[in-house]
Amino acid sequence: MPPLTDVLQPPLLTSDLPGVGGKIKATPEDFEVEEIPAYEPSGQGDFVYLWIEKRDMGAEYFERQIARRLDIPVGEIGTAGLKDRRAVTRQMVSVPAFAEPRLAALDGDGIKVLRVSRHSNKLRSGHLHGNRFRILIRTEGQSRDGEAPAEPEPVETFGLMQPLARREPRPPAAASAFNAIIDRLRQHGMPNYYGPQRFGREGETLHMGIALLRGGQGPRSPFLRKLALSAGQSALFNHALAQRFRDGLLRRVLPGDVMCKVPFGGMFVATDVAEEQRRFDAREIVTAGPIFGRKMFAASDQAAQREQSALSAFELTMQSFNGFGKLLQGTRRHNLIYINDLAADEEPEGLRLTFTLPAGSYATVLLREVMKIDATVEEGD
Repeated sequence: MPPLTDVLQPPLLTSDLPGVGGKIKATPEDFEVEEIPAYEPSGQGDFVYLWIEKRDMGAEYFERQIARRLDIPVGEIGTAGLKDRRAVTRQMVSVPAFAEPRLAALDGDGIKVLRVSRHSNKLRSGHLHGNRFRILIRTEGQSRDGEAPAEPEPVETFGLMQPLARREPRPPAAASAFNAIIDRLRQHGMPNYYGPQRFGREGETLHMGIALLRGGQGPRSPFLRKLALSAGQSALFNHALAQRFRDGLLRRVLPGDVMCKVPFGGMFVATDVAEEQRRFDAREIVTAGPIFGRKMFAASDQAAQREQSALSAFELTMQSFNGFGKLLQGTRRHNLIYINDLAADEEPEGLRLTFTLPAGSYATVLLREVMKIDATVEEGD
């Protein structure tokens, strides 16, 4: 299997530019996430749709709390996506209509119901367009009031506690550095890697997934099996995209590439490379990398050869994905995303980033470009 760095720390688009350093999630309010629903509730139906704000609460614990407070099974709760624990997040949640009389029990201890409506179907995973982020990167060497701390303190960088060496406050010249990073990301787009939280601490979940794909034993828990197999698929995507980046092909259309319309749309195989390159450069379409599985839309020609090389690097074949039912049907993922609303403002405590990402993309990937800090994380976007 390729080195873990190939998956957890793939090449940066801005590797030649210095990062701003700093720390995130010193308080939950430093990391705000707001879901962009795929649709608004209709106002009628057998399901109650709740627009909820949660604070400093993990996704699994959040669902258990809703179930306990409403006295319903966890399986009756519908959510569109997971949200960070150490954060203030706003998202849609669905519950059966019969739970509506008990909604008053939800408010308090990290949960606040902001809006209530009705809809005809249960909310399902993936029923969202994306997420809006508002993140404070606290400058190293400063405390919350902007003064230099008396002693270095341990900080959380992407979920990993580690000591913070004393540094001088960020010099004014650093402003041009992060402006250059942001300008490049706006202009060229960002490689759509999976964040390291996808793979577990030190790649533990990834190793379980690759073992399963190779026919070995894995966790008995259906939830853990699904998580591990998904980590294996994601690692192959990251590896294929990292190799494409290193070969100078991130913004090149290859013969046989699978293309997707931007921001949403069907897939097709590139045959007229010159024409599809023109449309790619105009941001009408984007290349789509492999999420291997039985029903994955197939590439051809040079693109298919590169994807076969990614499989071989992990000692896998397309047959490795058979026998797992609906868990490994396969799909495609945009290799590149455009962050058109990316903005940064300097504040006394550091740098405030605001941006929107499509569903399934990772804020930690963008933060790594800006901060130049590599660390593992515990939860996803």
